[in-house]
Amino acid sequence: LEPKTSIKLFKTLIEQNKKTFLLSCGEDFKTVSYFLKPNNGYSVLTPYLNSETSSKHSEFSLKYVNQDFKTLHDFLTSKINGIISSDMDYHRAYINTENYLGLIPNPINTTLFSKNKLVIDDKIYIFHGINSSSRIKKGNQYFTKALTILKEKHINKIVIIEASNLPYNIYIERYNKAHIVLDQTYSYDQGYNALEAMAKGKVVFTGAEKEWRNYYNLEENTVCINALPNVDYLVSQLEKLILNPERIIAISKEAKAFIHREHNYTSIAKKYIETWNSN
Repeated sequence: LEPKTSIKLFKTLIEQNKKTFLLSCGEDFKTVSYFLKPNNGYSVLTPYLNSETSSKHSEFSLKYVNQDFKTLHDFLTSKINGIISSDMDYHRAYINTENYLGLIPNPINTTLFSKNKLVIDDKIYIFHGINSSSRIKKGNQYFTKALTILKEKHINKIVIIEASNLPYNIYIERYNKAHIVLDQTYSYDQGYNALEAMAKGKVVFTGAEKEWRNYYNLEENTVCINALPNVDYLVSQLEKLILNPERIIAISKEAKAFIHREHNYTSIAKKYIETWNSN
């Protein structure tokens, strides 16, 4: 919706005396403004700030810092009962904001993945899904370069599945074969693609920075691989798994346990209800 339409709809809720909350689970004026400041750490806008992509390719994100979206943001935050974030990337942007109620993790219906079990019979399957419209801000270029190196070094040990702009049913069929899933390099936390892969017991290269680890009281990260926009680092981390398949199985078990513990959809629903009722 355009900002003016959103304000109109929100005014209707206010007139009905409805409790209203802002869930920060995507880009808006506040998060994009935060991402545009390099001192705040890396983000999906880091490639834009580093001139690796043009403003045209980032226009969907950059539109959120125009005056209309600022007006919408100021109006909403002055009227709502509170603000909630869904993961660490948005939590970092809102943490010092008035009416901020904290992070409630994304919910996963863990019953859908309870029977998934990772088995390595012969070669290790590595899945790299690419969406051409977001490949630069996801850091796909770093994964592609790392995989090119690994093809030459470990061709007899691995099968690389690269999927680009596929229909969902074909995409998921190929993705389900994987032991390792390459997700993104510019995040501090996991999005839904990574969370569902972890729920299936896959080893996921995704956002898992120290802020995320501290939030979940993880002394060390044993549930996924923190992916960085660095080819040598990615090659090194992938080689540790390729040469030690037992490590893949160990992380697989920890990943499933983490999702069940921290992202179970019924537990997350209770957190929302508690937050709504107490604010």
